Amino acid sequence: MTNDITRRSLIATGTGAAFIAAMPRSALALNDASARALVDKVVGEINRVIASGKSLGQMIGDFEGIFRRYADVDLIARSTLGADANRASAAQIAAYTDAFRGYIARKYGKRFKEFQGGQIEVLRVSAVKSWHEVQARVNLRGEAPFDVRFLVSDRSGRDLFFDLLIEGISLRLSERTEIGSMLDRRQGNIDAMTADLRRAG
Repeated sequence: MTNDITRRSLIATGTGAAFIAAMPRSALALNDASARALVDKVVGEINRVIASGKSLGQMIGDFEGIFRRYADVDLIARSTLGADANRASAAQIAAYTDAFRGYIARKYGKRFKEFQGGQIEVLRVSAVKSWHEVQARVNLRGEAPFDVRFLVSDRSGRDLFFDLLIEGISLRLSERTEIGSMLDRRQGNIDAMTADLRRAG
């Protein structure tokens, strides 16, 4: 396993700065302890799946469940669709969100499988404007550890993570680029792109 696979292939190119600047600054009940508690659950479940010895298909199913329980999937999916979300119908958004959830589980589940023999460790949490950032470290056998950060908010009414940054690279922004490219290949046809997304990852 190379550093390129474990570090950079998890998330494509992009940064989180533009998205972070656009987050609302409302007062939230979320605090350091509850943000860390959420990420402790996420990390604990990911570590258990990594160590389970299950097949890749089973692991991907488990990762999709983790994403469904602990991520703000609606917000993440809509933001990756970008401005095109404004012209989509409610039915198209629902279908896209469902397809996106499976796509993310397949794409990142395959990458997390490469962590077998390693572990993710939660380190610290800090408040950032209207959300909390929880820093973790991925420890892999025979390689230098690297940084993973979960951005957590309760804007949906629950404590959920709305982005994942690996060495500063944002899942949301990088996937927005990927989805935009897929949509361009379909000449802006959201239904056709959604169908492609169900097979991608």
